[in-house]
Amino acid sequence: MPARSSLLSTATAVPPYVLQQSEVAQTAGEIFGPRFRDFERMSRVFESAGIHQRHAVRPIEWFVEPRSWPDRTAAYLEAATELFVKVARKALDEIGLSAQEIDTVVTISSTGIATPSLEARAASQLGFRSDILRVPVFGLGCAGGVSGLAIASQLAEARPGTKVLVVAVELCTLAFRLDELTKANIVATALFGDGAAACVLTCGEEGFAEVEASGQHTWPDTLDIMGWSVDPQGFGVIFDRSIPPFAEAELRPAVDAILAKNDLSRADVDRFICHPGGTKVMQAIEHALDLEQGALGAERDVLRDYGNMSAPTVLFVLDRLRRLRLPPRSVLTAMGPGFTASCLTLRASA
Repeated sequence: MPARSSLLSTATAVPPYVLQQSEVAQTAGEIFGPRFRDFERMSRVFESAGIHQRHAVRPIEWFVEPRSWPDRTAAYLEAATELFVKVARKALDEIGLSAQEIDTVVTISSTGIATPSLEARAASQLGFRSDILRVPVFGLGCAGGVSGLAIASQLAEARPGTKVLVVAVELCTLAFRLDELTKANIVATALFGDGAAACVLTCGEEGFAEVEASGQHTWPDTLDIMGWSVDPQGFGVIFDRSIPPFAEAELRPAVDAILAKNDLSRADVDRFICHPGGTKVMQAIEHALDLEQGALGAERDVLRDYGNMSAPTVLFVLDRLRRLRLPPRSVLTAMGPGFTASCLTLRASA
């Protein structure tokens, strides 16, 4: 049987500015209340989101001024590179590796455009070798944490003995829009935060968990459920309110099919580790996968403390759970633009 990849470390990092949800709600009311007739009704989402605080790369005052695409891009390039370096160092330091020992780096980010990409911008600070294999991945959104880990796992298995670093960096707050008087923009304002997560994988060396399998399911005719629109001001969120009922109706058969391809079923899974996209999405996942009440406690804790950071969020949950001790078999799940479900199965080391 081919050797499987193993996870050696995980790490998380957040930017310095803390946004209390109550402060965000008040500021949003001042910005949108006088101009958006439905704001008072929509403002309940700030209380129902299950979020106490989030982190951002800029203080709240920065967001109340009009920002152009160049403004947002400059902030993204500076702050995303800083977070990349910070979280990569944490993941490497945990296992005593230097950046010189990394053979492949997979970069996941969908909240800004960087060419050269983030790992190239961080290379001199970290000390990557000149022959490192760079794999930047854009457009996976909230599914990026799971899909990126799967990509990194496959690259590790393709070249046994090499070390693969995967870094997910998302600065969701930079997509905040003063000009969009839409329900989607209000929901995004209530949900999204900034953060980064990193993991190191290899094949042929035991870590804290082995990657058993991975898979994706993309539903046809669902491009308008989630994504970005792009205009001179920057990204604008596409965020369809049908996501929770869609997840409740469609996630189970997709997950069952992915597991079945790997000779597994939900009965074989001790813990689903889910991307906490929001309170309603988690409730939908619980119903879809027949999870017991309270089964997603770590997910709710991460959502409460950090908000929805897109791709890194599920890796924050993984990091939290693995430090408590992973069960024998867990499955990471996330949904993102496409509309796609991504799954990855982990087998904890004895």
